[in-house]
Amino acid sequence: MSIVGLDQGTRLGIDLAGRDFLSLRELSPGDVRGLLALTAAVKQEREAYGAALAGQTIALLFEKPSLRTRVAFEVAASQLGARAVYLGPQEVGLGRRESVADVARTLEQMVQAIVVRTFSHRIVEEIAQAVSIPVINALSDFSHPCQALGDYFTLLEIKGSLKGLRLAWVGDASNVANSLVFGAALLGVRMTMASPPGYEPRPDVLAWARLHEVEPDIACRVVSSAQSAVRHADAVYTDTWVSMGQEVQAEARQQAFAGFQVTPALLACASPSAVFMHCLPAQRGREVDARVIDGPQSIVFTQAANRLHTQKALLLALLGAARST
Repeated sequence: MSIVGLDQGTRLGIDLAGRDFLSLRELSPGDVRGLLALTAAVKQEREAYGAALAGQTIALLFEKPSLRTRVAFEVAASQLGARAVYLGPQEVGLGRRESVADVARTLEQMVQAIVVRTFSHRIVEEIAQAVSIPVINALSDFSHPCQALGDYFTLLEIKGSLKGLRLAWVGDASNVANSLVFGAALLGVRMTMASPPGYEPRPDVLAWARLHEVEPDIACRVVSSAQSAVRHADAVYTDTWVSMGQEVQAEARQQAFAGFQVTPALLACASPSAVFMHCLPAQRGREVDARVIDGPQSIVFTQAANRLHTQKALLLALLGAARST
């Protein structure tokens, strides 16, 4: 991948100052390409952005536990000269101790952006509607755009191009899957999904992708078997079968997904140069065989590392520093 400078990122259409980042479907193809270009510049030239957000404060309003997302945002803010303030469920009690709108408006008086990680996408939208500062979705039940942005940057680095790249998703059509579908439509990625009955991608997600695809007939294709999805793929992606908040469904889900584990045999159906992807945390022996996630084709920790760089690019773009750095 050639490293693209900030000026080229700007020419690609990156002008997101003051906007929210709730879902990739709210961006244009130029916006996403611009964020990827800015990420490349930030990763290559860390020192050039060291004081870009000096004096600014980012609120991390988290209802759900986090490792990669929280650490990436806290380190990103620090490396850009800003400060991150973490607010967990005990500190705030969204909608219980205080209304969502009141929490949002209070934070707006003191910080320059709000990063929200919550169970319900409705809460992210409500916060965004209540304030005029940028709001970033750090995970909701519907969307995980920060993860998808990092994933596509990782694929761009490793594969050199995203246009026409074949991405296979195996397992639950989760919030991460939704975000990858949106990104695939905007970036020209050919995505194929295989999920057991009852766990397929949402019709509205597929409809949006077909309406907004940048290349004809590249919108997400849904198949019934994992082998069909993975055949000739350039990247194979899976996620946990039981996400946070779904613990009561654990036994039923494990039975439903029994034929959708990514094993060495399944990965062998993909292109010989295919990579394995997972957003983590992973359950070895369930959705993925340990020989796959710990094997030579796995790039899961490269994905995790790149979350720092994409989230730095997000903060720069939404807080207006990308245009003046």
